[in-house]
Amino acid sequence: MPIAKRLGFRESAQMMGNSLRLFLILFANFTILIQVGFAQPSRPNFVIVMADDMGYEGVSCFGNPLFETPEIDRLAAEGMRLVDFHSSGTVCSPTRAGLLTGLYQQRTGIEAVIHPDDNHPEHRKGLQQSETTFAELLKESGYITGIIGKWHQGYPQNSKDYHPQNHGFDEFVGYHSENIDFVSHVGDHYQHDWWHNQVETQEEGYTTHLINDYADRFIRKYANSEKTFCLYVAHEAIHNPVQVPGDPVRRTTDGWNSWKWQDHTPEERVEKFKGMTLALDDGIGQLRQTLLELGIAEKTFVLFFSDNGPAGDFPDTDDFRERKGSVYEGGHKVPAIAWWPGKVPAGTSSDVPIISIDVAPTLLDIADVDVDTSFDGVSFRKVITEQGSLPPRPLFWASLSNSGSRSEAMRSGDWKLVVKHPKASPGSFENPKPELYHLKNDPGESNDLSREYPERVEQMLIQLRSWYDETQENATSQPGGW
Repeated sequence: MPIAKRLGFRESAQMMGNSLRLFLILFANFTILIQVGFAQPSRPNFVIVMADDMGYEGVSCFGNPLFETPEIDRLAAEGMRLVDFHSSGTVCSPTRAGLLTGLYQQRTGIEAVIHPDDNHPEHRKGLQQSETTFAELLKESGYITGIIGKWHQGYPQNSKDYHPQNHGFDEFVGYHSENIDFVSHVGDHYQHDWWHNQVETQEEGYTTHLINDYADRFIRKYANSEKTFCLYVAHEAIHNPVQVPGDPVRRTTDGWNSWKWQDHTPEERVEKFKGMTLALDDGIGQLRQTLLELGIAEKTFVLFFSDNGPAGDFPDTDDFRERKGSVYEGGHKVPAIAWWPGKVPAGTSSDVPIISIDVAPTLLDIADVDVDTSFDGVSFRKVITEQGSLPPRPLFWASLSNSGSRSEAMRSGDWKLVVKHPKASPGSFENPKPELYHLKNDPGESNDLSREYPERVEQMLIQLRSWYDETQENATSQPGGW
């Protein structure tokens, strides 16, 4: 007999309703179990810290003989030193364009410093809206993004498109120019240059201390958010103006009373070098301690490195040839540290060649973000988490100075080709003069082997020229330029 007839319609309907509710509860619980069982692990936070003009031996864990940097050393002791890390550019703007996009900056049209002088050929350039940054891609995947400090990807008075909030960053506290007075915050274009998002803001404080403080605020603000965060901390230190905490204003809107190292004793130069570096070092310690205090250290990947080699303001502690602006090793080989407790093995180092355009694909790989964008850089996730290696590949550099002089370099294994253009017209590749070095035997690039290996020189020249030509086929159009 049908159950409805045996129990009556009301009793039957009630039983069926109870059965349906039981089924829905069981189904919901089963769904939760499935989600828990197959859910991907939570994605980590990112803190990318870039020093400015810090050479390879700018910190003691990379060989600085003049003073200790205890907090950066502690970060290295708890993480991995990347001892063959290179900036993709030899000066500020190009390296930052490469970092943000994961592309050789030649593709973005930013090959030289975005110059503060209105009449300079490179002044009106900036990061165009057509570029895709790691901040945009992470934001689209659910990250909260922020930048504290130096932007240097175009002056906002030239185009609002250059603002960091138009390139994927939710929050911005910092400056647009190449450098600002550490006290007055007047930029190299002799205008006040300190901003909170898109609002110019008068604020007292030594620049490095402000960057440290606002980085700490950002982390505390989003530490317990439902969303993970990506914070790009772009320090001004140890770029000029040469000012330690407590020093007077050196630049106003009327002029610049620059600190010239030639006018000071070696001991005075060391004290300025130390004072500017230790303010940054304190910030690293503050950042690390905050992550530990908030209980998010094990789910936060921190990467520290410099944007190029050292400037000429301080004593030369490096063993490499030349400095900032040069395609010799001294211009682009920089200190780098990866820190991620429980993921990056403590007290380790890696000599795998890495370049700063590798950072963007690495972040996206770690965050498990699928993108259609292609990169010139590659992910080094397995290098830092598994002490792995990377497939052999050539690395390239092309520098364009403020005067329009060009130089290029290419590395293939232990071989490095350097090409200079003496007495060439500004912006041109006239009069190429190749040099060849074997970095394993000659890390200081003192023994030119080009005459001994002419075939290797020619082969690498062809590859270098082919690389540059390929970057220019669809390079982003920029206003002005050489």
